[in-house]
Amino acid sequence: MARTKVFDQDVILEKAMHVFWQKGYNATSAQDLVDNLGISRSSLYDTFGDKHSLFIKALQRYRKERIDPVIKGLDTAEDIEAYVKYIFETVKVEAVGTSRSKGCFMVNSAVELAPVDSEVGAIANSIMHDTEEALCKAIKKGQDRGVFTTKYPARSMARFVFNSLNGFRVTMKFDGSKKMFDDIVNVCLSFLKS
Repeated sequence: MARTKVFDQDVILEKAMHVFWQKGYNATSAQDLVDNLGISRSSLYDTFGDKHSLFIKALQRYRKERIDPVIKGLDTAEDIEAYVKYIFETVKVEAVGTSRSKGCFMVNSAVELAPVDSEVGAIANSIMHDTEEALCKAIKKGQDRGVFTTKYPARSMARFVFNSLNGFRVTMKFDGSKKMFDDIVNVCLSFLKS
């Protein structure tokens, strides 16, 4: 008789995401997952496949829950300047939510694995493309309304903002000071309006 699973897969996947986020893919062992997820090794593999499959599912969950809503918000935001500032604030809260900053799960994963893992690279590239596209549309809307400068093309400005966000995510791992955060946000917003 087959055994019935007595755990919520969504809860387990959320826990796995946080383990990988905190430790990275390579530093996370199967035993780390078993210890932190509260399920047996056999249940882990029967339900999610191997470590890599679980990691990919965790990245996809992160995108769905943390990145896609931001992209959708860019598409529908009326006050573009306020929304860009909100994005930076969201990144700050995510990055400094604990005593030891985890940074951004996607950026961490892309830096660690994208050069050697085509599946992670494809996910990271997809997020980069979709985020840049949403920023470009939002900035163009801001330019059309006279909120942002037209000195540079919206695409170039979107790339600058996206790069600033990702740089901020990396920097927050070792310097979470309010002054540093304020400087980055203020210069970024000044650039958009100059």
